[in-house]
Amino acid sequence: MKLNAGNEIPLYQQLKEEIKAAIKNGTFPSGTKIPTESELSEKFNVSRITVRRAVQELCQEDYLSKKQGKGTFVKHTKVKRKIEHLLSFGEACKANGMVPSRLVTKRKLVKLSEEDAQVMGVETGSTAVYTQRINLADGFPIMCENNYFPYPKYEFLLDETLDGSLYQLLGEKYNIIISSSANSYLDIVRASGDLSKVLNVPNGEPLFFLYTEIHDAEHQLVHIGKQYIVGDQYRFYLEDYTKES
Repeated sequence: MKLNAGNEIPLYQQLKEEIKAAIKNGTFPSGTKIPTESELSEKFNVSRITVRRAVQELCQEDYLSKKQGKGTFVKHTKVKRKIEHLLSFGEACKANGMVPSRLVTKRKLVKLSEEDAQVMGVETGSTAVYTQRINLADGFPIMCENNYFPYPKYEFLLDETLDGSLYQLLGEKYNIIISSSANSYLDIVRASGDLSKVLNVPNGEPLFFLYTEIHDAEHQLVHIGKQYIVGDQYRFYLEDYTKES
């Protein structure tokens, strides 16, 4: 396949559009490795410098991602979500045309740390219901969700399947209506150990850490949330704001 050297559009730009088209039509599916610079150079009959510039710009535009020692990969479509925790993961996925699913990895009674016990208004070491789920978008792990619920009020969660919307389950089956979040914040952390394994990312991969405290309509704490989100596949955004004069 040859590009048109006589076209007024630069060769690297033509190559960019060819690669974009291959991504959009599924020739290069999300998450797959694209051909090497030398392979693309030979396929399109252009210099490696041309290929390098095209690939570099596609990385800057979030179409591709370079992984040292492994090659260049098609980026997964990012889940886009307002900085508003009451928008559930499932709702965020559906708003982006993606299919959500969940995998329950841990479900047990745990002893609370001093900090978490203070939030729940109980003594350090008191019991809480702990659940961990891996949230997936189109089958790819996006979020490691860790929630701590007051015990014994939420002991019933130990027997629920938890493979669907948590807030929908609480509302429809137990009449617990999620109403507000408090003390939420975002930090940037690095994946390591078990986090790397469950999210299928290398050690050192940047993650969003989202902390929040969720309350019901009676202003009672429902859970403390500590969520680890793959930064490469998620984007938080702010609502437009205009300062009043």
